[in-house]
Amino acid sequence: MLLFNVFGDLFRDRSLSGIAKAAWILFLIVTPYLGVFVYLIARGGSMAERQMAQAEKQEAAVRQYIQGAAGTTSVADEITRLAQLKDQGLLTEAEFTAQKAKLLA
Repeated sequence: MLLFNVFGDLFRDRSLSGIAKAAWILFLIVTPYLGVFVYLIARGGSMAERQMAQAEKQEAAVRQYIQGAAGTTSVADEITRLAQLKDQGLLTEAEFTAQKAKLLA
């Protein structure tokens, strides 16, 4: 399992050249246990940083998708919409006040 994490990290790393990646992969295939051990010592810290950066990118993408799908509006926009409904006579003053209090709570 750790070997697959190391392979994934190698392909995710943009700072290594293609030759360096090929050398690491060859080393990992020929001697997997020693290769993983050496890789973790040599590049383990930056491996964690790359995983955190990838997780942050995924979290930001998920949040952006959820906000777009939910179609959320701000409280000020909702109060403006309620005021327009009240001005049109579709809401009474009491209904407007109750909905406004609910939004501000």
